[in-house]
Amino acid sequence: MASVFGHGIVGYTLVKVANKQNLKWLLLAAIFSTILPDFDVIGFNFGVAYSSPLGHRGFTHSIVFALLWAILLMFTLGRSNKVIWFLVIFVSTMSHGLLDAMTSGGKGVGFFIPFNNDRFFFPFQDIRVSPIGIGKFISERGVQVIFSEFKYIFMPCFIILAIRFLVFKFSKNKD
Repeated sequence: MASVFGHGIVGYTLVKVANKQNLKWLLLAAIFSTILPDFDVIGFNFGVAYSSPLGHRGFTHSIVFALLWAILLMFTLGRSNKVIWFLVIFVSTMSHGLLDAMTSGGKGVGFFIPFNNDRFFFPFQDIRVSPIGIGKFISERGVQVIFSEFKYIFMPCFIILAIRFLVFKFSKNKD
């Protein structure tokens, strides 16, 4: 998996691009949604096998889960701008699996669970897989993960945010 930092910056970027109103709850929900799929690691404590549809990178990384989660938040928290809420939460949640499918480890991502239990990776797998657990993350491997995410996640997000800033700045100057 990418780290919590790599996933979180994607949610932040999506909200800043999609929302001019600066909704704090949408920002928190989007960042949380980028991290939520990894709550499936709790299953390890209950004997859920990695390869199970409910195992790590299983159902919580699927398109169906992202749809259900986005619909739930759209109706419970998205009092206004329901379409923006749905799109941002759906893409934020899906971004988790998409990033995981670009990592250098694991057993793939179950994008199509519950309809198909196969796991998938993308041809591009240059994002270093993050170790599970804080203790293991504070290591040489953790530093390699951060550098990898900086190159493949943070830099593209910063570029997108810079373009957004420039577009809004120049569009305000025209008014």
